[in-house]
Amino acid sequence: MKKKFTFNKQLLIPLAAILLLTVFNLIADPSFFAIKLDQNSAGDPVLSGNLITILDYGSELAILAIGMTLVTAATGGQDISVGATIAIAGSVILRVLCGTDSRPETLQAPVIVAFLVACVVSMVFGAFNGVLVAHFKIQPMVATLILFTAGRSIAAWINNNELPVISEPSFAYYGNFIPGIPVPTPFFIAIICMIITALVLRFTTLGLYTQSVGINENSSKLNGINPVFVKFITFVILGLCVAVCGLIKVSRISTINYSVIAKDIEMDAILAVALGGNALSGGKFNMTASILGAYVIQYLTTTLYKFQVQSTALPAYKAVVVIILVVASAPVVREWVAGVWKKRKAKHQVKEAN
Repeated sequence: MKKKFTFNKQLLIPLAAILLLTVFNLIADPSFFAIKLDQNSAGDPVLSGNLITILDYGSELAILAIGMTLVTAATGGQDISVGATIAIAGSVILRVLCGTDSRPETLQAPVIVAFLVACVVSMVFGAFNGVLVAHFKIQPMVATLILFTAGRSIAAWINNNELPVISEPSFAYYGNFIPGIPVPTPFFIAIICMIITALVLRFTTLGLYTQSVGINENSSKLNGINPVFVKFITFVILGLCVAVCGLIKVSRISTINYSVIAKDIEMDAILAVALGGNALSGGKFNMTASILGAYVIQYLTTTLYKFQVQSTALPAYKAVVVIILVVASAPVVREWVAGVWKKRKAKHQVKEAN
């Protein structure tokens, strides 16, 4: 007996958003989809165009959306400190690579070592948020407000308020292009993160436990699940995702701007989760939809930039999307849609019976 194919309805929201943006750009300016083979400053062939920009910058947002989805599902809240923590992770990487000289001629440590140190630091800060939320039962947005406020100052303190600069060309590969490969490196890093996430969710109980705690914490406790640990571990995983984004961010420009790096990225990450059809109140989640939602957010951002919308006005446009998503996900609206769907289905069955 053949297994019947089922389409996840949760994917309809990001797919519908992609369709709307695609139709809009096709009508407004079909050249939006043009892809060219150019040369970068090093003379290497690279692909360029709006679609490549979406793949490039959408990938770091997709990585962040992985951790944010787990935190949202388990706690019913969001981490608003990820932008500041990315600044900390990036600052740690530069500190390890530069040593005591803010502008070294050669790297003072291998990039992998700097990255691993950043992973540990980011996971420690994630654990800090996790303890506040899971153990002390502080609302996630309030708990993460601490690092949201102090994180960028901590990042600046790590490098003594200096702006370290890496002159080693190979360091820029992680946030730009590897010589001979015309596709942006962040896209490949995102693919690796997606594969690892898929394997973890497939072969461990992390996804099941996370959803169980998010749906009913007391019930999950009665079933032998430790809600405190599950919430804690989701923040640690988000910290790991933050470290990866930190590496990409500082690699793009081989330096750091503490006040600007990853500014407002936490809002985009939360929006990606919501756009994926995941309830911001926690519970069931669809990781594929969240990742797709991240690329949709970048699609929207790139489209707005293409039509010369000022960067200061971008949050206003995204706020409209947030309002639509929040209203659409409200229980009253969902019950109304479900009622309409049942009525239509009942009428269709009556017609078939006649």
